[in-house]
Amino acid sequence: MRKLIEFDDDTFDKLKQLGRDRMATLQELADEAFADLLKKHGIPIDLRDALRKSARLQEAARPQEAAAKPRPAQKGARKKRRRR
Repeated sequence: MRKLIEFDDDTFDKLKQLGRDRMATLQELADEAFADLLKKHGIPIDLRDALRKSARLQEAARPQEAAAKPRPAQKGARKKRRRR
């Protein structure tokens, strides 16, 4: 999809110079900038990011559920004291 974005001359010159310095196209600079903006606001960029965010939300909810249920004792967790 193509969209037009208008820059003032000074900003456009600086973006072109940055692209030259980094050996990147204006499109690559724009992709990076918009990805950073979405990340800043917590919006997933692609499916992988959406799945990671979903997994983090589920992990955050689990400790509350686990605290409500008592944990079974582990076998051999305690050492028996020997009597003398």
